Amino acid sequence: MKSLFLSAVLLQFFGTCWSQFPRPCANSEGLRTKECCPVWSGDGSPCGALSGRGFCADVSVSDEPNGPQYPHSGIDDRERWPLAFFNRTCRCAGNYGGFNCGECRFGYWGSNCAEYRESVRRNIMSMSTTEQQKFISYLNLAKNTINPDYVITTGTRAEMGENGESPMFSDINTYDLFVWIHYYVSRDTFLGGPGNVWRDIDFAHESAAFLPWHRVYLLHWEQEIRKITGDFNFTIPYWDWRDAQSCEVCTDNLMGGRNALNPNLISPASVFSSWKVICTQQEEYNNQEALCNATAEGPLLRSPGNHDPNRVPRIPTTADVEFTISLPEYETGPMDRFANNSFRNVLE
Repeated sequence: MKSLFLSAVLLQFFGTCWSQFPRPCANSEGLRTKECCPVWSGDGSPCGALSGRGFCADVSVSDEPNGPQYPHSGIDDRERWPLAFFNRTCRCAGNYGGFNCGECRFGYWGSNCAEYRESVRRNIMSMSTTEQQKFISYLNLAKNTINPDYVITTGTRAEMGENGESPMFSDINTYDLFVWIHYYVSRDTFLGGPGNVWRDIDFAHESAAFLPWHRVYLLHWEQEIRKITGDFNFTIPYWDWRDAQSCEVCTDNLMGGRNALNPNLISPASVFSSWKVICTQQEEYNNQEALCNATAEGPLLRSPGNHDPNRVPRIPTTADVEFTISLPEYETGPMDRFANNSFRNVLE
């Protein structure tokens, strides 16, 4: 069971800073002042204020109480996000966006962000071999490129000192940035002491924020790929898995086939066979009362077709999808994993 309020709060900061920790603010000064209003290089002013792009403003968060599933207060950095770290951030005007208002809001383009352009995501199975290969190369580039704009935190705010005298931030590649964000939003809450955690909380799943949070998450991921590749027409392709009898994308040309010697590993002919995973050892982090620091934890594991049939008996069918989208209520009842006839819950 999860709290709708908590999920919605984390979503708010994506609207102001697009990600948790912009590099210019991840330092003692930013932590001490609790201000994240970086200069836009276009005019040399914080938030591009001189050009009318935005201004530094107090962060506004909801005063609504937490849901009954989360009986704690003031112990998790993600509560009333992002106030544990920053209480002033850039508030962008018009169609401007980004942590310093130096970019455009999703969907807008041009020097003044005045051009609206729709992005269309395509079925990966209908793309040409060249287009598929380009997508895979973009993923690999993201995995091997340190993100220039964002870092991750390797410690809690309390561990960094009252005045931020011990900042704990680390570089991360662009692909793993989003692995880490997904880990961070859903990790357990530390209650104090090794292994003492509150497990019944997740800031992006099993609540009404599931769809909007992940929509912003994917838009941001798409934008970061565009920035490192210079391909601003890039969109994330999808696989239409309805009624599929096998993992059609599990080939060496796409997401990697199965290793003939070890069915849990990716085929060595796939670029993904050399990838290392991060943030997979939740119980170890809990026992150490430590955050995932994005250290490589081993090879990518996948065994398509060998899933737990008690949990996932089969891939959803077209009929399953049609039933789900026919539900008239987006959210119902307790707005958690027990919500009945909730479109969000059935979809999730």
